[in-house]
Amino acid sequence: MFSKTAKTPAKPPVKFDAAPAPLAAEPQRKAPRAASLISENITIEGNVTGEGEVHIDGVVRGDVRVGKLTVGETGHIEGGVYAEAIEARGRIIGAVTAKQVRLYGTAYVDGDITHEQLAMETGAFFQGRSLKFQRPATPPTPAPSPLAQAPAPTPGLAPKPV
Repeated sequence: MFSKTAKTPAKPPVKFDAAPAPLAAEPQRKAPRAASLISENITIEGNVTGEGEVHIDGVVRGDVRVGKLTVGETGHIEGGVYAEAIEARGRIIGAVTAKQVRLYGTAYVDGDITHEQLAMETGAFFQGRSLKFQRPATPPTPAPSPLAQAPAPTPGLAPKPV
């Protein structure tokens, strides 16, 4: 009764974009990935290749090339192993190449290990050679000789006596 309705001008409809643009300051995060598991009752005859993490509790007869490898206590590999990091609790029969290798007390490795870092617990069995990665040395830059820094005398002109 005492209220007065105010006349408001009509507003244009709001438009929405299909997808908002991502913020530039927000970094893209990758969701953590679970390790692939080769369980105790699995046998693989062939190579295992990938960039992710693999946990082996079964048997692999072939080469294994992965990002990170964990060999469980019941795990058994017959072939070459190549990874960034290896944690071994089971058996590896073959050459091992990785930046970081850790052999736990239950590990059995029969083959050469090429590594940057190697750690072995008491009780681990290792038969083979331990070969450290050899990073190529940077050639030393020769120091300039003092004679090369002095200006060369002009031919035909002798210094003036004082």
